[in-house]
Amino acid sequence: MSLLIGLALAAGVPADLGYSQLPDARKEAQAAALMGTLRCLICQGQSIADSDVDMAADMRRIVRQKIAAGETPEAVRGWLIERYGSYVTYDPPLSWTTAPLWLAPLLLLGAGLWLARGTLRRRRK
Repeated sequence: MSLLIGLALAAGVPADLGYSQLPDARKEAQAAALMGTLRCLICQGQSIADSDVDMAADMRRIVRQKIAAGETPEAVRGWLIERYGSYVTYDPPLSWTTAPLWLAPLLLLGAGLWLARGTLRRRRK
């Protein structure tokens, strides 16, 4: 009876949850570094390396498969961005759609400096 329960439980568990490492240590290091820069689309606050969600496990598996096949981390990142959008990466590439994300901090810093300069000028007078 316990054998049947064990087989039933084992049948419902996926064989690979994206945790199996590549045999080549250099390729595994490349994959791990890339996984740390990719955002889990469900968790949003975690990288796919840190997330336990099934989708993150699938993404880890894809990253490892592509790195093992000889693709560069940049090519894998590009493929994931093409498939899931630039939100998948913590460091989105500069484009017309992401330009406000890159320019907003510079504009806010400039506005802060301009306001500080005006305040200091008024205090001197």
